[in-house]
Amino acid sequence: MQAIHFGGGNIGRGFIGEILNANGFSVAFVDVNNDIIEALNQKKGYTIYLAEEGNHTVEIDRVYGINNGTDPEAVVDLFEKTDLVTTAIGPKILPYIAPLIAQGIQKRNSNGVTKPLDIIACENMIGGSSFLKEEVAKHLNESDKEYTQKYIGFPNAAVDRIVPAQTHEDVLSVTVEPYKEWVVESSDLKNTELKLEGVDYKEDLAPFIERKLFTVNTGHAATAYHGKYAGYHMIDEALNDETVLENVKNVLNETGALMVQKWNFDQTEHQQYIDKILNRFKNPFISDDISRVGRTPIRKLSFDERFIKPIREAYERQLKVDALIQTVAKALSYHDENDEESLELSQLLAEKTVLEVVRQVTKLTQEDLINRIVAEYESLKQS
Repeated sequence: MQAIHFGGGNIGRGFIGEILNANGFSVAFVDVNNDIIEALNQKKGYTIYLAEEGNHTVEIDRVYGINNGTDPEAVVDLFEKTDLVTTAIGPKILPYIAPLIAQGIQKRNSNGVTKPLDIIACENMIGGSSFLKEEVAKHLNESDKEYTQKYIGFPNAAVDRIVPAQTHEDVLSVTVEPYKEWVVESSDLKNTELKLEGVDYKEDLAPFIERKLFTVNTGHAATAYHGKYAGYHMIDEALNDETVLENVKNVLNETGALMVQKWNFDQTEHQQYIDKILNRFKNPFISDDISRVGRTPIRKLSFDERFIKPIREAYERQLKVDALIQTVAKALSYHDENDEESLELSQLLAEKTVLEVVRQVTKLTQEDLINRIVAEYESLKQS
């Protein structure tokens, strides 16, 4: 079988590529990083290193690369015979690949391909595939839209695997944590005969993607912001600080209370899930930079993201949000000279009042929440 995967980065190679390879796919990695593409075409394989005792590895083969910047036609041509399309490129990049995916769909339509095809966005966002579908639709005519509705699925997915910042002599080698989870919403599949081993299919993805985002993503980012404020540079060393650990636990207790009330998760089982996540963050074999986890703070503080959405929904249910608000304040104070959004956020805070910045970035409308965030931020600055 043939798969197209957009994104030749560490997550694409170290997570999605591994599962596709284990399911017998030949994988074409599509990227504009020519070093990655050339290496893929030269070596046709790479090594995944598992961050655990014993230095275990996984060898990946049947891979090659296409540079969509210099050879977009090759990507479009491959759509005609591909069995699956996946992405792991980051939410902000999805609109930039949408025109190419639209051309691939048009190619299948014009050549009368009626075999169903699913396109799965494996991104850290809610409704990634639905968002991609909307972006692709902007580049389709009515005939292609009808074809897409009938034959092309965009099932949403939740993905979870820690892939730390890293360097290797071999540009293709990648280190990942042993744990991995990929959940796909089965109700939106078009090719229902293709089910991947190693992927969990759920009729309703919403509870599982929110559980993951508001535990793993919220917890990871909370560790970064509390850790940075405490003067640490690495995630695992930050969590060895009892104060940082307690702050992160308090955040996850608040998001956990929301998940239990909203989705009726068993409280004991959810606590076990939180404990498992914290142990993953503490993995001594993963050296994960706070700068990697904490980057793009403006996106992470947006209305439907990992902090503000649970704050909004917990507040509406009269649940505690104190720890989440404290974390938002530390995210606002986060500064990284090498991160564009961090610099932009610092500039906003220099030019406007904190109140204006909180309103602009979070899009919150509840004055009580806005004022509590402002008060917490100003308290941090005075301490």
